[in-house]
Amino acid sequence: MPFRLDASAPNVFFHPVSINEYDLFRYPDYTLPLSVKLAEVSREHDLDLIHAHYAVPHAVAACLARDMLGAGAPGLITTLHGTDTTLMGKDPDYQPVIRHAIERSLGVTAVSGFLRDETVRLFDVTRDIRVIHNFFAPVRPTRERRQVRDELGVGDDFLVIHMSNLRPGKRVDDLLRVVAASRHRDRIRLLILAGGDFSPYRPLVAALGIEPRVTVMNSVPDIENYLNAADLGFYTSDHESFGLSILESMFHGHPVLATRAGGVPEVVVDGETGFLLPVGDIDGFVARLDAMVAEPQRYRGLGEKGRERAATLFSAERIVGQYLELYRHVLEGEEKPRR
Repeated sequence: MPFRLDASAPNVFFHPVSINEYDLFRYPDYTLPLSVKLAEVSREHDLDLIHAHYAVPHAVAACLARDMLGAGAPGLITTLHGTDTTLMGKDPDYQPVIRHAIERSLGVTAVSGFLRDETVRLFDVTRDIRVIHNFFAPVRPTRERRQVRDELGVGDDFLVIHMSNLRPGKRVDDLLRVVAASRHRDRIRLLILAGGDFSPYRPLVAALGIEPRVTVMNSVPDIENYLNAADLGFYTSDHESFGLSILESMFHGHPVLATRAGGVPEVVVDGETGFLLPVGDIDGFVARLDAMVAEPQRYRGLGEKGRERAATLFSAERIVGQYLELYRHVLEGEEKPRR
C-alpha cells in the first residue's frame, strides 16, 4: 500500500495485486496479474470507469481487463504523468504499446500542456488529450513550525526542503553542489524527504564536506509538518512534466527555486512565485540561493504569491471538477478521436 494513502478515508478501497514468481518466467510479471485484478474488481463492483495513471503498465493492463470482460466492460480513462512520454516513449520497444493504450482509452489527460504537446509529437495519436493539471489538497500541520525545526536541530538556520524519488533525472548531485558552494553554507540546512535510496549520494556529501548540513528522511507520511517548517523549496530536475513536489511547496507558502524544465513554468511564475534557471546552472542557483539566505524577508512575498497561485489554479476543488466533467463525457460517449 502506498505509504501516503489513507485507506480509512470514505469510499477509498485498496485491492492488492499478488505477484507470483513462477520458475517458468525469468522475471516476475506485474502487468498480467494487474489486468486480472482489474477485471475481477470491475466485475465484482460493477465499475463504470477505470481511471489508469500512466499508460505503462496500468492503462495497458486495463485494456487487457476490458478485453477479458467483453460487452459491458467499464470505460477507460488514462492520465499521462510524464515517464510514458519522456522516458519510455523514446524507446522504440515501448512506443507501440503506449500508443495502443492511449488510442484504446475513451479519455486521455496530461498533467501539463507541455506533456500533451510532447505526447502528440512523439506518438502522433488521434485521441484528443485534455490538459488537467495536477492538484494538491494541503493538510493542516499537526505540529508547530518551531517544534519541528527544533527536532531537526535547525534552530534559526535557513531550511531548504527537497522532495523526490531521487532518480537520476532529479539531479540531486546538482542540489548538493549548490548548497556546498553557497557562501552561506554554514547557515543552510538541507532537508531531503526521500522516496528512494539516498546512499549513492553519501560519498558526494562527504566529499563536499556538508554532512552536518544535510538531513535525509525516508517515506515521511506527514510531509505537511516539514513543509511548514521550511523556508524554500529547491528542485534541480533535468525534466519535470509538472512538478507535484513544487506545488506542495507552494501551497505551504514558501518560494520555489527550480529548473526551467518541461511543465514547471506552468506551475511557477519566474520572478513572481520563485525563480527558474536552466538545468545544470550551478552558479546561477548559488547566486539566487545566497541572495535568499542573506535577506529572507525580502523574498517572503514570493511564497505568499505562490500560495495564492496554487490555491487559485491547482486546488482540489478546481481540478477534481474537471475530472468529474471528463467522467461524465466518457460515460455519455462524448469523447471522440481527434480528426
